[in-house]
Amino acid sequence: MRALGHRASIGDCRDSDADVLVALHAFKSATAALRFRRRHPRRPLIVALTGTDLYRDLARRPRARAAVAAADLLIALQPAARRALPLAARHKLRVICQSAPAPARRPAPGRGFIVAVIGHLRAVKDPLRSAYAARPLPAASRLRIVHAGRALTPAWAARATAEMARNPRYRWLGELSPARARALLGRSHLLVLSSRMEGGANVIGEAAVRGVPVLASRIDGSLGLLGAGYRGFFPVGDTAALTQLLRRVETDAPFRASLRHHVRSLAPQFSPARERAAWRRLLAEVGRHE
Repeated sequence: MRALGHRASIGDCRDSDADVLVALHAFKSATAALRFRRRHPRRPLIVALTGTDLYRDLARRPRARAAVAAADLLIALQPAARRALPLAARHKLRVICQSAPAPARRPAPGRGFIVAVIGHLRAVKDPLRSAYAARPLPAASRLRIVHAGRALTPAWAARATAEMARNPRYRWLGELSPARARALLGRSHLLVLSSRMEGGANVIGEAAVRGVPVLASRIDGSLGLLGAGYRGFFPVGDTAALTQLLRRVETDAPFRASLRHHVRSLAPQFSPARERAAWRRLLAEVGRHE
């Protein structure tokens, strides 16, 4: 916002002085969004929707629906989000892909066949699915799962630790800094995103700008970014299907190249310049509505 020439503050402070409020997360920011709307009925309210908003809370939580109804415009990270919105709210949706700056160069891949999993350990991410899928691979496979992410509970930490003890193909690194996580992705041969729910995972953009193929669970948040025709999807929670895809990507070079080509072709939509331009257009649009 500041790069576009605006004054911006983060948090719930001084919202009464704001010309525009951007509420991140319809449910969690509903109190601030609805208070702003009551105090300033003519000032623009923008609500940015997360995966839990779109694929859980809008169906279950009246306050999330109230924030969506009160908003002048809605933001989602991928176009398939439109299907999850109430019909009356769909005209307010604008899609802004989260950017991922391209690295100066991609480092050489690591030894073996490295599969990156980047995400915190919590149920919605289905974080150990790749580890389970790697267990039955044949002895000749050189595939290794390297997982970066914080365990959000002691129980998840215990599960990841136990998986490492029984599964020589799985290594859990714990939480890494963003720079180290990007470095892991850059030296990997493949990324797996096994989530049960996503609004539009930024790690897909990070993979695209690095030319790293992706295997993803077939959910709207990933379909919207990768496209329904992408060949790297597997059913949510389907370990056997993921095992087959992992083996195919490792051993079938033309298939792997086709995934890489598709992912590389998406890289321009994740450029920082494109994201800034989208925000410039959106703020100009709400400015005309004041």
